[in-house]
Amino acid sequence: MANLYKDVLDSLPTATIVLDKGYKVLFVNRAFGEYFRTGKTRGSLRDVTACGEREGKCGEGVRCAYCELRNLFGEVMREGKTAFRNIILRSGEDGLALRMKVMPLGEHFLGVVDNAYETEIAREMNSAQNIQQRLLPPVSPKGGVPYSFTYIPCREIGGDLPDVYAAGGDTMGFLADVSGKGVAAGMLSAFVKAGWDRSETSPARAITGLNAKFQELNLDERSYITAAAVRIEKTGRLVYCFAGHNAPMLLKRGENIAEIEGSSPPVSTWVPDFRYEDRVIPYEKGDLLVLLTDGVTESRSPRGEQFGVERVEEILHRSENAERFIERLKAALKRFCGTFSDDITAIAFDL
Repeated sequence: MANLYKDVLDSLPTATIVLDKGYKVLFVNRAFGEYFRTGKTRGSLRDVTACGEREGKCGEGVRCAYCELRNLFGEVMREGKTAFRNIILRSGEDGLALRMKVMPLGEHFLGVVDNAYETEIAREMNSAQNIQQRLLPPVSPKGGVPYSFTYIPCREIGGDLPDVYAAGGDTMGFLADVSGKGVAAGMLSAFVKAGWDRSETSPARAITGLNAKFQELNLDERSYITAAAVRIEKTGRLVYCFAGHNAPMLLKRGENIAEIEGSSPPVSTWVPDFRYEDRVIPYEKGDLLVLLTDGVTESRSPRGEQFGVERVEEILHRSENAERFIERLKAALKRFCGTFSDDITAIAFDL
């Protein structure tokens, strides 16, 4: 019969733990083990939760008196009735927020974590955020053209991907915006990072190569990627290519702002064999080049008004360098919108 009970508990998706009166762990089910990731099914609370306390025995360490899990079981042991509590418990590198219910079962005590699944999802999302942050370019550029950027995802995981790197002795700038939001968009942006050929110095050939790899995903027409790529040459030329990127690139020449034209279809299944072509324009020392996603220009105020290209241009007029432009753009968007319904990404280069 005891084995039957264990089999039943082990099959439950809810994280479950059984203690005796001495706080000895008699059993944890599979869901509990996966939740706390210790691999321990018996021993002490410290063993099965990896709380991080190392002094003395479990219950005798410096922090044991403040262990909310131990105190919850202790309350049930003393009063002999079920108790329910929201607690914070450290496990490994994580601080986990638990909804724990503990009930007496004769000489034993059963604890159930009823939000284990939600907490595990939150933990996985946090890991995904950390991974996505590693896909971003360095905050402080080393050599090449000085730049500054901002990346503000509207959800935990974003679908924009900025990148700045060196290729063939020149500085390359790249900005992609994938369709959708959230986890699916984050996965597609990771594909873009992996599929983008950093060794290719032609923006058009790099986008063409990305488009070819995108076709292999066999996604439907609702999935697509807009992209803007530019090579900043030391000779005073900008070589660029757009793929459905409807937010403009802006170039500051003294007091004038020019919208750089020339867009092609996005990376998608719409025109699978489209051949992208490079375009060239000159630049002068002191110019300021800006790449934006449409999340910037299409952000809305609480009244529904769009931020628009004009406000971006006004900020650009007042900005003496890339860093100041990005700082002022972030501040203006925050004042105008409050909260964002799309990812916000911009890169500015001091030419």
